[in-house]
Amino acid sequence: MGEPLIVPRPEHALSRKLVDPEALKVLYRLNQANHTAYLVGGSVRDLLLGRKPKDFDIGTSAQPYEVKKLFRNCWIIGRRFRLAHVRFGDKTVEVATFRRQVSAEEAAAAEALQAADVQESADARHGGTAAAIPELDESRDRLVHRDNTFGTPEEDAFRRDFTINALFYDIATFSIIDYTGGLEDLRAGLVRCIGVPAERFQEDPVRMLRAVAMAARLDFTIDPPIEAAIAGHRADIARSAPARLIEEFYKLLRSGAAARAFRMLADHKLLEPISEEMQVHAGDSLWTSLTALDTYRKRFESAPDALTNAVLLGSLLMPLGPAAKAVTHPPRWTDDMKKEPRISLGLLPLARRDIDRLRQILSLQRRLVDPALSPSGRPWRKAPRQKANPP
Repeated sequence: MGEPLIVPRPEHALSRKLVDPEALKVLYRLNQANHTAYLVGGSVRDLLLGRKPKDFDIGTSAQPYEVKKLFRNCWIIGRRFRLAHVRFGDKTVEVATFRRQVSAEEAAAAEALQAADVQESADARHGGTAAAIPELDESRDRLVHRDNTFGTPEEDAFRRDFTINALFYDIATFSIIDYTGGLEDLRAGLVRCIGVPAERFQEDPVRMLRAVAMAARLDFTIDPPIEAAIAGHRADIARSAPARLIEEFYKLLRSGAAARAFRMLADHKLLEPISEEMQVHAGDSLWTSLTALDTYRKRFESAPDALTNAVLLGSLLMPLGPAAKAVTHPPRWTDDMKKEPRISLGLLPLARRDIDRLRQILSLQRRLVDPALSPSGRPWRKAPRQKANPP
């Protein structure tokens, strides 16, 4: 770590006129209360590239409950890491306190503390008598410290995943602050990891997906050490929470660069540990389907409501052939089954309501293509004309 590169307002293209007005309100109020407050992450990256950000996130030296004191319309969310959500109607500005990467010793201590809490709870449940239940120590902080360790802006920058996501915009001076070389990588069109890629991917394997997705969306090159780390650790992505994986896939499908992203995922064999069917059947049919999806998405500034999960799943599943049939026609739930069968594509959990809507869409498509189909899907049968009875 060293001194950051600070780019003054005349030397960069980011104007506060491009920043969301509600995000500016939050930045100014934090600044007026003598807290450091920066626009952080992907919004800074996108504004410097001339793109419209999806969200405007804020990093600050204020702790969550200090943020709440400043905004009546603020809610604290999260258990593992506290975040402040400041709401303006249907819009939410996320405010996170600067964090730092914890050391191995701190992580081990936090895990030991968590294990002790679990054992204490188990002893209390199985102690048999009220006297065996230990008193609750109200002074003891039971938050998971490995995710709630606050730090400085510099420490916060170095705990982020990629250099181009670690840029800050200072509302007090209108300058760009770069601790990790993100501006140089932005100019070079390079996705580069902060730290050792293999270690960062072992900390969170979903970062491998995000590296590919970001390169596809921005039309950037992936740094060779990242590609080497993906080749060596792609199997680790199976350790990720399935719910996180399916959300990442939906983001990819809504990005407007789905065809390029899935090609890159297939080239890096990142689809295989998630769904072998996708890796095996990724081909021209899939690329054609996803290209059509991207063409539609690019007609809008942001993803339209018409791109529901069911529509996105159809664009992804139908070109896969047998895999699609297995998902869209899951086994029926019988009385002999204790539990309804789970619908999934490899590791990806699929909501039954989305599959049901997809089946309805497919049924409607058949009727649109063939007007002779009845509402039940069977061809209309015209009754034979009866001959008039002879006089």
